[in-house]
Amino acid sequence: MTNQGIIPPYLQPGDTIGITCPSGYLPAARTVQARKTLEDWGFNVVVGSTVGSGHYYFSDNDDRRLYDLQTMLDNPEVKAILMGRGGYGLSRIIDQVDFTAFCRHPKWICGFSDITVLHSHIQARYGIATLHGPMCGAFKEDTVDSPGILSVLQSWTGQPFSYPATPNEHNRNGRAEGIVVGGNLAILAHLSGSVSQIDTRDKILFIEDIGEYLYNIDRMLLNLKRSGMLTGLKGLVCGGFTDMKDTERPFGQNIYEIVREKVAGYDYPVCFDFPAGHQDINYSLALGTAHVLEVSDNRVSLSAKSRLDASVTFAD
Repeated sequence: MTNQGIIPPYLQPGDTIGITCPSGYLPAARTVQARKTLEDWGFNVVVGSTVGSGHYYFSDNDDRRLYDLQTMLDNPEVKAILMGRGGYGLSRIIDQVDFTAFCRHPKWICGFSDITVLHSHIQARYGIATLHGPMCGAFKEDTVDSPGILSVLQSWTGQPFSYPATPNEHNRNGRAEGIVVGGNLAILAHLSGSVSQIDTRDKILFIEDIGEYLYNIDRMLLNLKRSGMLTGLKGLVCGGFTDMKDTERPFGQNIYEIVREKVAGYDYPVCFDFPAGHQDINYSLALGTAHVLEVSDNRVSLSAKSRLDASVTFAD
């Protein structure tokens, strides 16, 4: 199995967590509960200038979003970064981000959706683990004690937890060991052919999406297949594909049939309806770390293969 990449240090009580919005606009009010929860967990919180700011669709203009993200990455006191929201915007600034300080002192980056740009770029270029997981908007009074939100704390602090994945009649059975990579399907297809495209060979690929037409899901999966990203996988984990839409003249396949058709020529295990993505139940998933995927008729399991001591500083 491919060697596991660099795992940022796990968090300790008193560590500082930064909140920034490198993509879409987020009202400051939607960060209040997240800040309170992080402080209740024993962390200090610093909030970037892009929280509550705004520039048309974005949290701020490109220069300010770049500056805010860069400041969080460079600040040695910030041990993890919780993204405010996704949307769109990271692609406009990713090539200007300087990862020198981040590579010297890796820190946990948590988010999903458009944050897949950052996850994929870091995986492709630097091999440092990141956290695909809930963002500020998911922290609400009635959710802060939910298993999905608590999985953020457990991931940051190196505690094991289990995913409530259930068997699905469309699954394909098998066992696989590999590093988990991936994220939002639309972003993965968008990054195809760029320096941010992840290497999926010998990996367990995770995909999810929201609000797409079925024909567009088909097109994006064909993009991944034609670019070689579905070839040589160890396994495929499909998270939430929520609010899928169809055209007036039906496409003719549902999400399960579309995926199964694209991977019919391969023999790796496939898991559907994994509890991560644009949905209420959104568990954290440590991308860039080794996992074991087991899929059978009566059981689905994805578990971390090992926990490494990450309390060290990594040089260039």
